Amino acid sequence: METRFAGPGQPGALLGRSSECAVLDGLVAAVRGGESRALVIRGDQGIGKTALLEYLVTSACGLRVLRTAGVESEMELAFAGLHHLCAPLLDHLLRLPAPQRHALETVFGLSDGDAPDRLLVGLAVLGLLSDAGGERPLLCVVDDARWLDRASARTLAFAARRLRADPVGIVFAARQPGEELQHLPELEVRGLRNGDARRLLSSAVSLKLDSRVRDQMIVETDGNPLALLELPRGLTATQLAGGFGLLGAHTLSGRIEESFVRRMASLSDDAKRLLLLAAAEPLGDPLLLLRAAEQLGISLSAVYAETDGLLALEARVTFRHPLVRSAVYGAAAPEERRAAHLALAQATDPVADPDRRAWHLAAAAAGPDEQVARELERSAGRAQARGGLAATAAFLDRAVALTGDPARRAERGLAAAEANLRAGAFDAALGQLATAEAAGLDDFQRARVDLLRGHVAFASSLGGDAPPLLLRAARSLEPLDMELARETYLIAWGAAIFAGPSGGGALDEICRTVRVLPPPSAPRPLDVLLDGLALLRTEGRAAATARLQEAVTAIATIPVADVLRWGWAATGASDAVWDHEGTRAIAERHVQLVRDAGALAELPIHLAALGLAKAWSGDLVGANSLVAESDRVASATGSPIAPYILLRLRALQGSEADAAAAIANATERAAGGGQGLAMAWAHWAACVLYNGLGRYEEAASAARDATESTSEPWVSTWALPELIEAAVNLGDQELARGALDRLVDTTRPSGTAFALGIEARSRALVSEGAAANDLYREAIDRLSRTRLRPELARAHLLYGEWMRREQRRVDARAQLRSAFDHFTSIGMEAFAERARRELSATGEQVRKPAVEVRDELTEQQRQIARLAGEGLSNPEIGARLFLSPRTVEWHLRKVFTKLGIRSRHELSGALLGSDSG
Repeated sequence: METRFAGPGQPGALLGRSSECAVLDGLVAAVRGGESRALVIRGDQGIGKTALLEYLVTSACGLRVLRTAGVESEMELAFAGLHHLCAPLLDHLLRLPAPQRHALETVFGLSDGDAPDRLLVGLAVLGLLSDAGGERPLLCVVDDARWLDRASARTLAFAARRLRADPVGIVFAARQPGEELQHLPELEVRGLRNGDARRLLSSAVSLKLDSRVRDQMIVETDGNPLALLELPRGLTATQLAGGFGLLGAHTLSGRIEESFVRRMASLSDDAKRLLLLAAAEPLGDPLLLLRAAEQLGISLSAVYAETDGLLALEARVTFRHPLVRSAVYGAAAPEERRAAHLALAQATDPVADPDRRAWHLAAAAAGPDEQVARELERSAGRAQARGGLAATAAFLDRAVALTGDPARRAERGLAAAEANLRAGAFDAALGQLATAEAAGLDDFQRARVDLLRGHVAFASSLGGDAPPLLLRAARSLEPLDMELARETYLIAWGAAIFAGPSGGGALDEICRTVRVLPPPSAPRPLDVLLDGLALLRTEGRAAATARLQEAVTAIATIPVADVLRWGWAATGASDAVWDHEGTRAIAERHVQLVRDAGALAELPIHLAALGLAKAWSGDLVGANSLVAESDRVASATGSPIAPYILLRLRALQGSEADAAAAIANATERAAGGGQGLAMAWAHWAACVLYNGLGRYEEAASAARDATESTSEPWVSTWALPELIEAAVNLGDQELARGALDRLVDTTRPSGTAFALGIEARSRALVSEGAAANDLYREAIDRLSRTRLRPELARAHLLYGEWMRREQRRVDARAQLRSAFDHFTSIGMEAFAERARRELSATGEQVRKPAVEVRDELTEQQRQIARLAGEGLSNPEIGARLFLSPRTVEWHLRKVFTKLGIRSRHELSGALLGSDSG
């Protein structure tokens, strides 16, 4: 495409691209030196991206080079681009951990199995590239990345972002990179400057151009190399002389395509049909093209010479430029395209490549075709088994379009809607639901429409639209499938909880409806949980506690299938009855089950539950690690999770700037999306923060909002002790006693040490004399039997503050010292400072512990060190943190240096000292 000027012993240099070539040379040198590099070459069509990739490949001496290119017509074939790129590395599969190996074998069609989680596929590719790079530095080159199938693009981008210390480079070229490639380093390629542009234009035009025409061409093409080379071709000397032949399409790419169409005008009919066959088939397989040409009576060997250099037949069939493909296909009449696709379908092996054959048959259909629609359904099933969500939806969408029978079109429309929902294509899902409704539905199908609409509303926004839709779906399902109806009621309950006040009265209506359902003959854990949650809302804590405790026991052993379907609600029962140990056990088990199942996309909600349990117990470092892991998974899947645990964590840590930023961000998001639950968490975080800072007016205001402006049963309860503490410090006994009455209604039925310890501590605040003293001691006694270190420390703090006011300064010091030591070791800055001030008021000065000066660990290094200290291997740590094993080892070397240690055995002790310091 661009003129090369080769230097002695060097690959050909590209005209006007010295700075771009220098970047690519640096990338190759880094990979050759054992480092990882990722790059996106971005620029308009014809700007020279492919030429730069050719330069890169030519320069990559000593590197193993893998190449693939995206093709628009192949976008819906899941993992097609990834398979083509990684095919030479399949001998490395046996070196991967079994779950990762099975994931890749499944998506590549090498073995049967359930559809693997896409993050597991990403980890497998990360491991595959890392392992291959360990043998020989590896360079992966992806041209036309915007046309990669979505599954391949996501997976390769996932790997590119996580390679760090592996001799692997991944370079993409794209006109406009998709969202998958965002945040990767970019090299923007612009048009050639005037001098270089003139030289290139002169090389393409044999006659001497008028300088004004030449300069006008350069201005209009903005120095685009392909335009400078191609636009003059096919124009007469007269057209070039006056510049009139350059008029036409408004966009530059359109004008370049016009130049290719002009060149095609003089070709024979067989040459045009051969070009169309090649344009309609993205594989670039010469034998397939030969068979398809024979179907149309075209002699490939004879006609190829007539294509005017627009087509190249080598190991693969390629066009002079991707725009040639679009120009050829766009210029063909609809009946010509259908004939080409039919020939390609007939030439495609139905056993070896049934999905591509089905796609061609669909493109060849002029109207409804039941046989082809069935082929597409089968292809959708295979795509789903490989984990290709977008491909599954695309096959089903096309099947719907080719279905003539209304009943079949309705059923396929529902299937397509569900597939689009899973792929995150919400508008397409709603469109298919409308198609299904127009075709006529039976009662069960109408209920499914309501259910899917509710799921779309819940998935796209946690606001108030979903609860009424899901409630209607559940009611419709009752006479048809009671088990599914009850599961839908649970989902509707969850949607109403997330929506909060924006859901209107949906929560009450859902719970009242559940209460009058006929009891199941053999209740499942889901049924027990649903009944308990409904009873909690309609009859109160005392009436619901026994059923909720029964649910905690039942949920403790549910299978992984249930965890994946409705396990997000599992800790709702234990949290409602102050059962911290139950929550912790359920969350730990569910995280492990989800990890073992490879369902990494489902991890964030379970990591959040475990993170909250760790925060309650004072393991803020562990909670922070889980928040970071949850964020990594959510970022990789494109499904950000609400920052509930981050709010709790920042409130306990007590840095006002950090906590206020998290609270403001959550409040803004909640207000914009009508997410009442997020707002309640933000208020709870605020009242904890301000109680720690001793700003009781603000704490009381936030606690009122958390306890009164919400419909959920947890935060509104947990904020009551905060309201009592703030109110007492403000001297508002009436407010404090009212909040205490509400608190006791929740703690007494539970009877756990957690509940009764919090009750005793809160009751002590509104008591006097010996009664207060006894209640504080009871609170400390009960809370010391739990893992709840922050709550125990706060009991010591409140007891010490009360003793100081009672003039028991010596006794107060013991309690305040205990509180200060606890807060300091946990990392609760605001409460530690409050305890320090109280100690100073008793006459005791507290020295802050000396901090050893050493390089700080990054958050990622701290996480790696913690996991290594727990005994995990490098591959296990890599799987947990989405890193290659070599990158883990690279980070560990830095950790050892910063901590001044030499082995993993020293990590736990060194980290303990680092955390406490």
